[in-house]
Amino acid sequence: MKSFQSRWRKEIEIFFSTFLTIFLAELGDKTQLTTVLMSAQSQSPWVVFVGAGSALIATSLVGVVIGRWLSKRVSPKTLETATAAMLLLISVLLLWDVVSV
Repeated sequence: MKSFQSRWRKEIEIFFSTFLTIFLAELGDKTQLTTVLMSAQSQSPWVVFVGAGSALIATSLVGVVIGRWLSKRVSPKTLETATAAMLLLISVLLLWDVVSV
């Protein structure tokens, strides 16, 4: 019973950590702004909500599947380093775009 409780507690922690991270990352994001505009233009907020929610679920599923696949083939340290390098490259490219305008 204790093993089940500790496993359940870990799963809950992972859920809330994931939810909070993604929620905060998406606030003010282009996806949210697009959803706001589509809802305002369509006058069908619930249809936009279901469509946007479905799209986010689909993209999250792709991320989970790719992440699971990578976790079986690449060490966590290599994955972390590659992710950091990609984010750094994206940041530099965005900064370059802003400065060169």
